[in-house]
Amino acid sequence: MQILVTGGAGFIGGHLAERFVSEGHDITVLDNLDRFYDTRIKEHTIDMCREQAAAGKGTYEFVKGDVRNADLVAELVDDAEYVYHQAAQAGVRPSVENPRKYDEVNVDGTLNVLDAARDTDIKRVVFASSSSVYGKPEYLPYDEVHPTTPVSPYGASKLAAERYVCAYNEVYDVPTVALRYFTVYGPRMRPNMAISNFVSRCLNGEPPIVYGDGTQTRDFTYIEDIVEANLRLLTEDTADGETLNIGSTDNIEILTLAEEIRDQLAPELDIEFADRHDADAEHTHADISKANELLGYEPTRTIREGVSEFVEWYRANRDWYEPLVLEG
Repeated sequence: MQILVTGGAGFIGGHLAERFVSEGHDITVLDNLDRFYDTRIKEHTIDMCREQAAAGKGTYEFVKGDVRNADLVAELVDDAEYVYHQAAQAGVRPSVENPRKYDEVNVDGTLNVLDAARDTDIKRVVFASSSSVYGKPEYLPYDEVHPTTPVSPYGASKLAAERYVCAYNEVYDVPTVALRYFTVYGPRMRPNMAISNFVSRCLNGEPPIVYGDGTQTRDFTYIEDIVEANLRLLTEDTADGETLNIGSTDNIEILTLAEEIRDQLAPELDIEFADRHDADAEHTHADISKANELLGYEPTRTIREGVSEFVEWYRANRDWYEPLVLEG
């Protein structure tokens, strides 16, 4: 199949592109190689995908460009059967400093994709949404009918984009699905995320730093489970027009996570604490019953199993990945 992955050199998009190529699909990746985090991680991902293609799997083309470029987006969407729209300006805390950029990339960029899809016979646009759309919980776990009251510009931009995705399905009959990801982690994850920081600091004899008192909880989702949910949308049309939670259903306190990583890697270290950011969510926890019903989605790893896999990968790739975590 001809698949366009926007943001396909990033963490989630890169894993999708790699998997699609390995399964024999023809992939085009659009990515602007934004310097939000070290681009050497993205370059590593691009190289891996090219190696897959060279091994006689699918084909892979990388296009350096921006989803804010409507003409370029239209050209690439016109050649695609499926669009996996992963491109976004990431980061809850930085969105507080520059909310307009988040609107330009996450909302206007999504509209460029949707407008292009209106003019084609696209089979499906899959949009990467976020648990950040929920904001403060009225109850947990979040189901898809929980009120959406984001507390950060990032969350607001993802919610606005998600609403456009659903509206284009309703009004223009563009086949769309929005997946609300819950704190994704795993190999090649962003260096400034909690798990990568905890692991890196412990392996280097530095205490992990917890922001706030550590009672905040997260539903961490392993990257391979995210990939599997997306893969099902190449064959399943039962979720068109829907918004689905994609999480692990297994949440954990941040302090407990830091302690477990510390105990595994450097039990002699103490935990350090720093001020919590107001834009950070207090709790996340996914109800995935809708995704299970429509896609047969089932997470395969608990947080403890996934973290153990990540630590194993980190050790095997420490020579190139760790310097980027420390710099980031």
